[in-house]
Amino acid sequence: MGSAITKSARSKAPSRVMPGFSLSLGFTVFYLALIVLIPLSAVFLKTFTMTWDAFWTAVSSERVVASYKLSFGASLIGAFLNVIFGGIVAWVLVRYRFPGKKIIDALVDLPFALPTAVAGIALTALYSSNGWIGRYLEPLGIKVAFTPLGVVVALTFIGLPFVVRTVQPVLEEAERELEEAAASLGATRLQTFFKVIFPTILPALLTGFALAFARATGEYGSVIFIAGNMPMVSEITPLFIITKLEQYDYTGATAIAVVMLIVSFVLLLTINLLQAWTRNRGRRFEKI
Repeated sequence: MGSAITKSARSKAPSRVMPGFSLSLGFTVFYLALIVLIPLSAVFLKTFTMTWDAFWTAVSSERVVASYKLSFGASLIGAFLNVIFGGIVAWVLVRYRFPGKKIIDALVDLPFALPTAVAGIALTALYSSNGWIGRYLEPLGIKVAFTPLGVVVALTFIGLPFVVRTVQPVLEEAERELEEAAASLGATRLQTFFKVIFPTILPALLTGFALAFARATGEYGSVIFIAGNMPMVSEITPLFIITKLEQYDYTGATAIAVVMLIVSFVLLLTINLLQAWTRNRGRRFEKI
């Protein structure tokens, strides 16, 4: 009898495809250390060979600070724009049916598949003074190519899929009954969106923002063509690091990379904490 119950309990236990916890955890830690931790540690170790004065001189010069402002500022603006317009694109793809929907859905992933250098050349050709779009913007006093605005355009382009593909499945799984209930209780469309839909997709929007921002801060190929790379004006930090490497200033390049790494990590950690807070708040609201 007892053995029969034991066999029955074992048969009902979920089968595990992966090995045991210890082996899986060990492989995970080893893989992350090999791919992520060791390379990043090498950057820090190379930087530690510098004196504090040399480090501060390398990371705080006027030209480097200008590149920080452009890289992080343009990345934040591009990610914010993608949250707005990427959310709209995801909404249209989920909630509406129209001819060519599958084609538009496939085009969203184009920045993933397109080589970044090709994207940079294409954007430069479009937004230059004699480009298809730039020729109409320049008479209005709007110059895109070879300006910081061009950097924002490039970073917005490469970050769009992250927001769309993050928000899209959440919208597909959202319960339409809640929206119908809100409408039956007299809520307007605007109230339904901000009280019912927006809290549901907010964690996904924050995740998409974080992914788009992280992708934009390290972008190089699509930016160097449209930025113009003018010092103090349109020079991004990744390009400045490449310039340092070409000058065989490896410690200076790693020092700047460490600053970018720390700032990016702090921003991403803040976004992830905010995302966790919104999820916990949503769970408490559901319990109520």
